[in-house]
Amino acid sequence: MLTVELSDHPGQLLTAETQRREATVTQARSAHEKKLRVLRKQRDTARRQHRWWTYLRAALAIVRHKRDRPRPVAVQPSDAEEILRAGIAGERLIAHELGQALPDEWTLLRGYRNARGEIDHLLLGPKGLFAIEVKNLNATVHVNADTWLADKYDRYGNHVNQYPIADRGGRSPSEQLNQPADALASFLYNRGQAVPVRRVVALAHERSRLGKHANLNVHVAVTANDILRLVRDSPDEISQERRKRLQQLIEQDHEFHNRRPRRPQARRRTR
Repeated sequence: MLTVELSDHPGQLLTAETQRREATVTQARSAHEKKLRVLRKQRDTARRQHRWWTYLRAALAIVRHKRDRPRPVAVQPSDAEEILRAGIAGERLIAHELGQALPDEWTLLRGYRNARGEIDHLLLGPKGLFAIEVKNLNATVHVNADTWLADKYDRYGNHVNQYPIADRGGRSPSEQLNQPADALASFLYNRGQAVPVRRVVALAHERSRLGKHANLNVHVAVTANDILRLVRDSPDEISQERRKRLQQLIEQDHEFHNRRPRRPQARRRTR
């Protein structure tokens, strides 16, 4: 399988989040050191002027300030960074497993983007075009149409909580996938390439499970083998010449939208 890296938006988000955290830590340490220098100057001035009560207060303030210095824990990765790292790891895992199984007739386009959103992977080959959204969740996932819920368990198998699965704009995984996939299908159709875009949400974590599910409007894969089974059973047939044209159009569409500024989104809990 050939791989084409269109963009690395999750990696860029991770870099930005890490830089934000490091800047916050640096600012806190800088403020702490600045305050310490001020207190030391007050102490030394009081000592030269033999103002011993002021000297004692400044010396005690220095001791307290040193005790309250920014802790090493502050430099640990944030929750947002851990979520992004997990997502990137899941995408790489799926890409690796597909690459191990599929021949070079297949191409994986990573990080496609259009006006409706982003798609982690576009898999293009003799048996069709597949849009894949990857979720790396250590959870049991319940699906009813566009409502996605995750049951979180601890290491002992005890149920911890249940939470909705949504992106920063509040879209469920199926909405995240279907909206840009619909736009892609329309774009290709308008350029003389009517091809079904098969949609798959892949649960990449080794402990991911699919729980109750109904009214599915995407395929849900728990392993890479589930994706490969969909590929094998696809009724589509796409010639090499047509695959080449489809890839050119996909890359052109991505490049057009990638040059456009991204719309700001409300920050929400991302899974």
